[in-house]
Amino acid sequence: MNPPGGEAEAARWLVDLLDRRGVETALIKTPSPPEGPRRAAAIARVRGTGELPPLLLLSHLDVVAARSTGWHEDPFAGVIRRGHVVGRGALDAKGLAIVHALALEGLARRPEKLRRDVVLLSVPDEEAGGNDGLGWILQERSELLEGVEYVLGEGGSIRDNPSQRPLWSVSVAEKSACWLELRTRGTPGHSASPARDAAVPRLIAALERIRTMDSEIRVVPEVARMFRAMEPIAQSRDRAAYRDLAGALDRDADFRRRFLRHRANQALVSSTAAITVLQGATATNVAPAQARGQIDARLLPGERCDEFEQRVRKRVDDAAVDQVRLLAVNSGSSPVDTPLYRAIEATARELDPGSLVVPAMGAGSSDAHWLRERGLVVYGFVPRWLRDEEAHGVHGPNERISIRNLQRGTAALIRLIENFDELDR
Repeated sequence: MNPPGGEAEAARWLVDLLDRRGVETALIKTPSPPEGPRRAAAIARVRGTGELPPLLLLSHLDVVAARSTGWHEDPFAGVIRRGHVVGRGALDAKGLAIVHALALEGLARRPEKLRRDVVLLSVPDEEAGGNDGLGWILQERSELLEGVEYVLGEGGSIRDNPSQRPLWSVSVAEKSACWLELRTRGTPGHSASPARDAAVPRLIAALERIRTMDSEIRVVPEVARMFRAMEPIAQSRDRAAYRDLAGALDRDADFRRRFLRHRANQALVSSTAAITVLQGATATNVAPAQARGQIDARLLPGERCDEFEQRVRKRVDDAAVDQVRLLAVNSGSSPVDTPLYRAIEATARELDPGSLVVPAMGAGSSDAHWLRERGLVVYGFVPRWLRDEEAHGVHGPNERISIRNLQRGTAALIRLIENFDELDR
């Protein structure tokens, strides 16, 4: 769980698993607190002939917290129930690490080598921004990824709902993360006679101004392309709108209302700011000297954290509110005219006839930005077939993945990599 981390045990388990199966592996020790759980990454490699640059399979070992409330099982017990592995990380992203590991094992058994190395890297600290995970590895151990040009990581998957054709969603872009903390000061004392400048009410007022801050509706090119690609599965009345999403949102009031009613759609066409952490006094009858609240903002491509900070500062307009940046991630995008994208399309046609492959923009963010910043082509794509209710388990209760999905996803990933090898001419 991150914080505090402690991914070294999982990294060691993954290394031992692949080492026993004859795959070249190594444990990478990453920054750990002086007194606290150890942190590490796992790396493994199946060597090819070297004719083509390596492909990186990227996942992460850390997970967000999980309280038992709402869970049917212990979220950290890894229970198998009714054909599913249930627990925190089943989808995000330990299940992905397992699929990558099993695919690597399968590739190692091939009688004929691929023309490229395939590298597995499962890192710590992704959920907290990655500075002590992939960011550190790229800074201090960049030789481990020398020559890599293409990356498959977390993000998109396959939407498998009975009423629609399968949708292979490939994340080629992400929103940028901008995390801020607001800190307020006030006169401390007994809450029976609160001061006019109390810290908590001042914080609440500032956060309410942010919560009600207007956000422009804007269709970036990546989202416009995404909805054009989804036109075949749109309702007949919306197909023209999907072809020209920006125009429809601007001119068609009925479509705009229906489209923005879904929060997932709204997050794709506007920057968002969620209030997530609040901290004040430790007792009900105490007015604290300080209070703090944290904001998780996700910005559309083209918007930057420093611009958002300026908007927040102007909106709050209170000199007694301090503003601290916790994280700033500027996520780029990757092209779709590549052999790897064509390999995903070929695999979809082969394994899922009638499916639709869509280049998507993710509303969240991942470690992909570290690699896109260095010019690598990164696709967020996990070959797993999920119903909508299963996908909602990410960061929520009862996160789970079926054993069949793990098996099917491993076979699909191996086939995808083989197709990539054949199509990269």
